[in-house]
Amino acid sequence: MATVFKVRFKYHQLVLSVLLLFCWTMLTCSIGFQYFREREYKIEHIDALLQMYNKYLAEHFQFENNLDEIHIPYDPIRITLINFDGKVFYDNKNDVQLLDNHLNRPEVREAMQNGAGYTIDRTSESDGLTYFYSATKYRNMIVRSAIPYSESLEETLSADMAFFWFMFIVTLVMSILGWWVTRQLGQTITRLNRFAGRAEKGELINEVEPFPRNELGEISRHIINLYTQLQQTIVDRDQKHEQALQQEQEKIRIKKQLTNDINHELKTPVASIQVCLETLISGPKLNDDMRHKLLSQCYSNCERLRRLLNDVSLITRLEEGSLLIPKEKLRLNDVIKEMQNDIALLPQSNMMKLNIDDKEDIQLYGNRSLLVSVFRNLAENALAYSEGKNIYIKVEKSNEEMVRVCFEDDGVGVEDVHLQRLFDRFYRVDKGRSRKLGGTGLGLSIVKHAVRFHGGEIQVSKSPKGGLRFVFTLRINKEEGLL
Repeated sequence: MATVFKVRFKYHQLVLSVLLLFCWTMLTCSIGFQYFREREYKIEHIDALLQMYNKYLAEHFQFENNLDEIHIPYDPIRITLINFDGKVFYDNKNDVQLLDNHLNRPEVREAMQNGAGYTIDRTSESDGLTYFYSATKYRNMIVRSAIPYSESLEETLSADMAFFWFMFIVTLVMSILGWWVTRQLGQTITRLNRFAGRAEKGELINEVEPFPRNELGEISRHIINLYTQLQQTIVDRDQKHEQALQQEQEKIRIKKQLTNDINHELKTPVASIQVCLETLISGPKLNDDMRHKLLSQCYSNCERLRRLLNDVSLITRLEEGSLLIPKEKLRLNDVIKEMQNDIALLPQSNMMKLNIDDKEDIQLYGNRSLLVSVFRNLAENALAYSEGKNIYIKVEKSNEEMVRVCFEDDGVGVEDVHLQRLFDRFYRVDKGRSRKLGGTGLGLSIVKHAVRFHGGEIQVSKSPKGGLRFVFTLRINKEEGLL
C-alpha cells in the first residue's frame, strides 16, 4: 500500500516563500534586463563607431582607389572590401585570391538588405579567429571592419557588476526584513490558532499569550475579549439557571414540607372539633354548662384554624407574590404606635410593659400591614412565652439607607440549641404549651419573610437582660427596597 505524505506549511512560511520568490524573481529579471540592455547598448556603440570607420574607409577608397596609406587606429582591426556579388577585392589581413565568396556572411547579407549589419562572436572561415564584424553598404561595395573578439572586448561588452551587487544586497535586506515581518505575523496567527483550538474545545480561557501592538494583534485581542465575555455570560447564565433550579427545588421542598406541616397542624384542631361535635350530637341530654364548654372549645379551635390559614396565606404571598405587594411612604413610628394599640387590647393578665425608644423620626417605603405584623408577632411571642415583665424596642438609623431595630425582653429566653431554628415554620420550643396558647407556629417565620421583603435581615440571640434579642434592619430607599 502506498504511503501518502501530506506536507503542511505554516502560514508565515507560505507568505515568506511567496515574498522571497517575488523578490528574487525581481532581482533575476532586473539583472537579466540590465545585463542584456547594457550589453546591447555597448554593442550598438561599438557598431556605431565601426560604421563610421567603414564610411570613412569607403570615401577614402573612392578618392584614392586604395587603402595602403590609410591610418588604422587599432592594429588588429581587419578591413575587407566586398562587391555586391560577394567577391572580396581587398583584405588587409588575408590574400584575396584565397578568400571565398562572402555573400553568405550574416553581416554582409544584413548590410545588403538594410544598409548595415553586424555579427558578434563569429569565427572567421578564413583564418579561424573570432571577430566582432560590422558591415556597411556604400554605393557599389560593402565595407566590413572586424575586431578580434578578445578578453578585453568581452570585458567591455560585459555588464557592470556594481549594479548586480547593489541589487543583490537590497534583495537580501528585503528578504531578511520579510522574514522578520512574516515571522511576527506567523506568531500572531499561531497564537490565534491555538486560542481558536481551545475555544473550539470549550475550555475556560482566562489568560492568553500576548499579541503584538498592530492591527492584527488588536483584532485578535478583540476576538478573545468577545469570547471571554461570551464565556462569562454562559457561565453566569448557567449559574443563574442552577440557582433558579435550586430555588425552584427548594420551593418545591418547602411546599411539600409546608403541606405536611399544615396537615399535621390541622389534625389537632379538626380532631378536637370533631370530638366536641360528636359529643354534642350523641349526648342530647348534656347540661348547659357542658354544652357551653364544648361549643367554646369548638370556637377556640376554629379561631386557631382561621389564624393558621391566614398565616399560611401571608407566607405564600411573601414567597411567591412579593412583587404584587404594594409599598408606600410611611412613618415607622406610626407602625410601632399601631402595634402598641393592638397589644393594649389583650387581657391585662398577659400584659408586659413596653419600653419604646423611637425618638428619631424614621420614614421609609414599605407595606404597613406587614411591618405591623413584624412588631405584633414579636410582641405576642414575648407575651406568650418569655414570662418576662418588660419589652424593649429601640429604633435608630444605621446610615442613610438602612434603619436598625432592636427588640428584646427580660424573660427566661431559650436554650442555645433552639436559637437557629426559631424562624422555621411550625417549630416550637415547647410544643404542648404553644398549642395550648393557640399559637400557629408561623409567627417568627412571617417576621423573617416580612423583614426580607423590606430589604433587611434579622438575627436572634440571648439578651443580656435574660430573654431574647431580635435585631433586624429595614431598607429606607424606595427603589433599592423593592425585591
